[in-house]
Amino acid sequence: MGARLLALIIKEFLALFRDKKSRMAVIVPPILQLLVFGYAATFDLEDAKLAILNEDGGVFSRDLAARFERSPGFKIVGYLRSTAEIAPLIDRRGALLVLHIGEQCAQEALGGDGCPLQVLIDGRNSNTAMLALNYVRTIVTDFNEERAEVNGTSLPARLNIRAWFNPNLESRWFIVPGIVALLAMIVTLVVTSLSVAREREAGTFDQLLVTPLHPWEILIGKAMPGLIVGVGEASLIIAVTVFWFEVPLVGKLSVLYPALIIYVLSIIGVGLMISSFSATLQQALLGSFLFIVPAVILSGFSTPIANMPPFMQTLTYLDPMRYFLSIVRRVFLEGAGLEYFIHDLWPMSLIALITLSLATWLFRHRMY
Repeated sequence: MGARLLALIIKEFLALFRDKKSRMAVIVPPILQLLVFGYAATFDLEDAKLAILNEDGGVFSRDLAARFERSPGFKIVGYLRSTAEIAPLIDRRGALLVLHIGEQCAQEALGGDGCPLQVLIDGRNSNTAMLALNYVRTIVTDFNEERAEVNGTSLPARLNIRAWFNPNLESRWFIVPGIVALLAMIVTLVVTSLSVAREREAGTFDQLLVTPLHPWEILIGKAMPGLIVGVGEASLIIAVTVFWFEVPLVGKLSVLYPALIIYVLSIIGVGLMISSFSATLQQALLGSFLFIVPAVILSGFSTPIANMPPFMQTLTYLDPMRYFLSIVRRVFLEGAGLEYFIHDLWPMSLIALITLSLATWLFRHRMY
């Protein structure tokens, strides 16, 4: 049995890489997309969660905080009581930024030194952080100008900014790790979705059915090239991300790769389902395209999930890329361990189990 399965896997690899166009499709487009996305992709901000820690409590600080409360660019998610609440709030993404007004704010402003106003911001999404900081600067600048006109003072509030996880707010640190999830999905889906369709179009699928191989052996043989190519492609992109784009990998590969394998398996299940329904390569490519576009949009790669309508947010839970996108960015920028994203890991594992089970059922059903 092992020899038969190994022979089938080798045969699938030979079928995939014997054709020059197939080799080019697996290797060249992902590298080109990586370079294009890495240098050209941008994002916009629609909403920003803000928490306020006001240790002064005077009229001056309340007036300053009220400017943020009335701003349409921010959504107040809470009022903190101590600095110890800041780190847990940002770590769990409860707030994008925290406005910290010190105890001596009003006194220092009246003394001419300026109130030290600290903004602590989640730098994992650098573009969103930069846009939010622009809002903050605009509010503080307007506040300073109005106070200066009334009291004849200058700079009553001094802004001190500190970004977590991405100190320089480089957009590449946020965008490029996400491309690991994007291109791993595209390559894996194309390789697996074309496997059975290629056999049917070439007329060799019937020959495969009369071999001593069991249906589950054929299914594994079709899935293994997708798993190896998908993980290998992701490994290449991770290397390019770290050594070419110089994005720091704070976490461990031993944490990232189990999640990567589960993610690739979930995509393999979808690809084999598409392949089982497809009679030609054209149908398989069309089915892959119909899955890829919604999967990318719903993952939060291009549009924050929080900005989507509620029913669309519900649909995102069916998208495996949503979970792996969060995992790969947290491993790169936070150095998070498995215990920190178990809530992303188990739904992705469930999706992998369901898609592979459905693919097995469809494969057996379509064989007979």
